[in-house]
Amino acid sequence: MVSPTIEVLKSEIPLEQELVVLPQDVTGLVLVDISNGFCTVGAGNLAPREPNSQISEMIKESERLARLFCEKKRPIIGFLDSHHPDKPEEPYPPHCIAGTDEANLVPALRWLENEPNVTIRRKDCFDGYLGSTEDDGSNVFVDWVKKNQIKAILVVGICTDICVLDFVCSTLSARNLGFLTPLKDVVVYSRGCATFDVPLQVAKNTKGALAHPQEFMHHVGLYMAKQRGAKIASEVSFDAPKKLRAS
Repeated sequence: MVSPTIEVLKSEIPLEQELVVLPQDVTGLVLVDISNGFCTVGAGNLAPREPNSQISEMIKESERLARLFCEKKRPIIGFLDSHHPDKPEEPYPPHCIAGTDEANLVPALRWLENEPNVTIRRKDCFDGYLGSTEDDGSNVFVDWVKKNQIKAILVVGICTDICVLDFVCSTLSARNLGFLTPLKDVVVYSRGCATFDVPLQVAKNTKGALAHPQEFMHHVGLYMAKQRGAKIASEVSFDAPKKLRAS
């Protein structure tokens, strides 16, 4: 059953999604925080307490795309929250502590660690772009884009309105400033993204908690990403590599 509040939200800030056709030979896949600490039931303070259909679909779609990209030997970068115990990420409780299974990929994606086309970047902040910065000032994500001559990225993961959105916003700003040549398109796949659910009544009865209705915030996160310049895809497909196209 769709909440009347969600219906009002979608009527007030409607989000047009599209079928996006991506160039197979110059597209990279970005996986944001698809870790146990955010996705596996009971795995930590920010993990779901019970099975969640939106999160399950996100994992399923992300795995499908990851396998497709690996079959085509296309580049993938996966960001994983990985925090030190003495460096909290307010306003959230301790989560995805470095060295624990919370900070690892979910079981459905663990195989990616052994794939040669996959780069795993552990980060200690919301934003994967900023979290890719090294001590010498270089940036793992920027280098990944340039090395692979990526012109489009397809973004999936969790949370739609937090880590996904923060990464998308920073990436679009960097692209606009010319830091990410040849990147042109940032595509967020809606069914490949998810966020968490804290109903208002639960938040009222939990010290320090903020209400975070899942469907509401998922919609807002996608809307804000589009407002920044991302393409929001309801479906994605890929054209043929240039060498296979008819002349």
